[in-house]
Amino acid sequence: MARTHDDDLNVSFLLQGAQTAEDVAFWYAAFIAGASRTLDLAFYDFRLSPSIERIITEALAERAAAGVRIRIVYDADKPAQPATAVGIDPASPGTGAHVQALGYPFQRIGGLELMHNKYTVRDAGSSCATVWTGSTNFTDDAFTLQDNNIVRIQSPEIAADYSRDFEELWEKRKMDGTGKFVTTYVDSLYYKGQRLRARAMFSPGCGHEIDGEIAARVASAKYRVRVCSMLLNSGTLLQSLLELLDRGKVHVDGVYDKTQMEGVLRQWQDVPHNHWKIPAVREIVERAGLTGKLSRPYRPNAPHDFMHNKVLVVDDLVITGSFNFSRSAERNSENVLLLENAPVADLYSDYVDRLKARIEREISLHATPVRNLH
Repeated sequence: MARTHDDDLNVSFLLQGAQTAEDVAFWYAAFIAGASRTLDLAFYDFRLSPSIERIITEALAERAAAGVRIRIVYDADKPAQPATAVGIDPASPGTGAHVQALGYPFQRIGGLELMHNKYTVRDAGSSCATVWTGSTNFTDDAFTLQDNNIVRIQSPEIAADYSRDFEELWEKRKMDGTGKFVTTYVDSLYYKGQRLRARAMFSPGCGHEIDGEIAARVASAKYRVRVCSMLLNSGTLLQSLLELLDRGKVHVDGVYDKTQMEGVLRQWQDVPHNHWKIPAVREIVERAGLTGKLSRPYRPNAPHDFMHNKVLVVDDLVITGSFNFSRSAERNSENVLLLENAPVADLYSDYVDRLKARIEREISLHATPVRNLH
């Protein structure tokens, strides 16, 4: 009889309007409830309405009462006008007040760049250590209006890498010099009965290496590349995609946020060294047939309904995390998770199909003329 293995990975996909904020808050509360020793939380954007926040604060309070140590790092000093042209993910002020009101030890991570992570490390150093990560910020809009993904991976080795990144942020209280350590693939994990290889990487310390690794993986694709990303800003990634399309042997398609990307293209017109990227992006969108979500233009107090994922599916590899595919992400504090497993890649590919179908329906509705009934 073949040996069976429990899944070491759990993935949740968010689609605009498909889940409530309460749903996501309860998922996170359940994750918190599994802690027996420590919880280390890294927030870029944490601004929830009172009833939603209460679900999480009560879960944290219950674990704190049970003796679990809780620490938080969060992004401070956000720019008043986020530079989306270089991949800065727009966020409104208020995270600091929400985090400090929780009452647990915290560190403000300031500086010109962003502490853009959205991860939690549970029980680092134990055999059941687990990480919550992905693209999802902790806001009502992120939970309900945005398209995001959440990954929970149980692995002492992967958790140790995230814990090291957290400790560097905690000790330094800034991003400079963090994340510059070598990580390796963990080969002992399973998903759907098949071996899962996983590796975490962190910027800014390894930001350049992350960008190069992503571009190299795309360039070496054998049969599919599926884009599921808010923005396409990285020059190395754009070049790899163009070369792949020129070879014509690999199927390339996917989804992106058309509204936010068009804003970036307009800003690039004022940045001479980015001029070449404008036709490159337009060519990739046209030749790959990328489907663009029509989100609302960014305004601090408007609903934020972005296609917010940062995902690539390359053959049987999934690349996900907080890392926008941009030069700015190389300088921010970010995390990337590389997951090599055919069922995981197919799971994400199915998600891309669902997003494409929904976005195409929305585009069709916008294009359908309204009859005059009078």
